Amino acid sequence: MKALVKTQKGPGNLELLDVEEPRAVNDLVKIRVVYAGICGTDIHTWEGIYPGNTPPVTLGHEFSGIVEEVGDAVGRIRAGDRVTAETTYYSCMACDFCKNEEYNLCASRRGIGTQVNGAFARAVLVPERSVHRIPEGVSLKSAALSEPLACCVHGCMEKTTPHRGSTALVTGPGAIGLLSALVLLSEGLQVILAGTSADTDRLLLARELGVQTVDLQREDLAEVVAKMTNGAGASPVIECSGSIKALNSGLSLAAKKADIVQMGVFAREVNEVNVSFFFPRELRLVGSRTQKPSSWRKTMELMGNGSIVPEKLVSFVYPLEDWLQGFTDVREKRGIKVLLRAGGE
Repeated sequence: MKALVKTQKGPGNLELLDVEEPRAVNDLVKIRVVYAGICGTDIHTWEGIYPGNTPPVTLGHEFSGIVEEVGDAVGRIRAGDRVTAETTYYSCMACDFCKNEEYNLCASRRGIGTQVNGAFARAVLVPERSVHRIPEGVSLKSAALSEPLACCVHGCMEKTTPHRGSTALVTGPGAIGLLSALVLLSEGLQVILAGTSADTDRLLLARELGVQTVDLQREDLAEVVAKMTNGAGASPVIECSGSIKALNSGLSLAAKKADIVQMGVFAREVNEVNVSFFFPRELRLVGSRTQKPSSWRKTMELMGNGSIVPEKLVSFVYPLEDWLQGFTDVREKRGIKVLLRAGGE
């Protein structure tokens, strides 16, 4: 079968190769991939700046598809099921994190599309415990965005407690920023999403979905936050851009005792954070790493009841053979979410 493989470390080294088709054994589920989303980490892997992958490995960790085959130890999932899956392929199941279903923090964790072959292929293997049936009425396109949505559920609902009626600030209107805004809206918050003039299309979509937007090059974000919060400040602040300028802006606009959740990935390891806001306001800065099973259960609920329809963020769909076009679109910020199509529905 065809698969998009990172053959070795460094820039490039990404090839569409013929590889052996996997077989489902033991607790593994073989899924025929229909749609697979291109993530920012896939772009960083292509560029050679993401350290987390272990080549040679097939990329792709956001996907949806149809179960083709199950191992003899699988009891819950059946061939023909419409499914998506968590990104954890292996974790030790013995550490305190695993015992608390926090597989995202297990030191031995291996992830699909990074350390284990992923979904930019005709088929992918996933352990049964990571597989989720897609709720009835949810499209395969929407389900392909389950993973980034679960990341946003984790950051916006599990790393902070959103309070209905409060006003949240989200910085960075990429797919994670947009989905975070929708998660907060679903919890009854007002949401301000900040971006630049380069994000015009993304901000337009956000407004259509009920989000208050701010173009930082044309509007004063501080004035908007002050007006919408009666001067109290935003709570929580969700930083999705990976920009230290955005983080410091969020700190300056946060309400007293607010959580600032860092979801964006910084290009530099060391950055100048303005710490002057922490002491007088008792702010809390917390990181949010991917997702865990509880995040996925809530994600399935939000999609299943129609609160969030991720398909609305999909801009382009390309066949797997046109992966380079899709990767280029994402790197150059054309559209919002780009999917690769590995097979038919």
